Amino acid sequence: ERFGLHTMIVSNELNPDAFTAVAEMMFRLAVRVRDETGVSVEFVNLGGGLGIPYRPEQRGIDIGLLSQSIRKAHESILGPAGMSGVKVFTECGRFVTGPFGCLLARVLHVKRTWKNFVGLDASMADLMRPGMYGAYHHISAVGKEEEPKDFLCDVTGSLCENNDKFAVDRLLPRVEPGDLVVIHDTGAHGHAMGFNYNGKLRSAEILLRPDGTQELIRRAETLDDYFATALFR
Repeated sequence: ERFGLHTMIVSNELNPDAFTAVAEMMFRLAVRVRDETGVSVEFVNLGGGLGIPYRPEQRGIDIGLLSQSIRKAHESILGPAGMSGVKVFTECGRFVTGPFGCLLARVLHVKRTWKNFVGLDASMADLMRPGMYGAYHHISAVGKEEEPKDFLCDVTGSLCENNDKFAVDRLLPRVEPGDLVVIHDTGAHGHAMGFNYNGKLRSAEILLRPDGTQELIRRAETLDDYFATALFR
């Protein structure tokens, strides 16, 4: 039988030393499993967790330097044990897709009461992470990128849930109804985590090519899609 080791320890981690430590731990475990059981370990899967810089002030991981560090650990731990053929796998979905998607939404309302609220036509049905566990996604106002960010507000969605928020106490330029906003770095957890609560229909997806051209790669859902699985007549 084929045998391998798999782990998932970190999530959205930006410190490369954490991944090297995980690799060293798993390589030593592979040697121990072989020595104590006689089982031949074919691969070590280091799982996912490679982070991306959601905040403008954060720096991303240098994947080249990280791979060199993991290779050194592989050679120094598995090599002397006669296990240099052990393969290394990763599951870096967020790292591969996260920075290359964004959610485009339009401002529907600006409400000034005990605090300021900016209501969008999007909702947590389009991007669940901020409402689900307070994750940060950078937000910019199209055409107002250079204007002062002096408007403290909550950026909300259109669901009847009080956690349907894209940001809390965020400083933005002074936006008005009709303005477009971009919610950044949604490539990994946007459409993939979408849902139809409140009858919300999933939005279209458009591919922006390097030459500036666009291509529709997923059409928007319709009511026919919404009711397609219903069995009643």
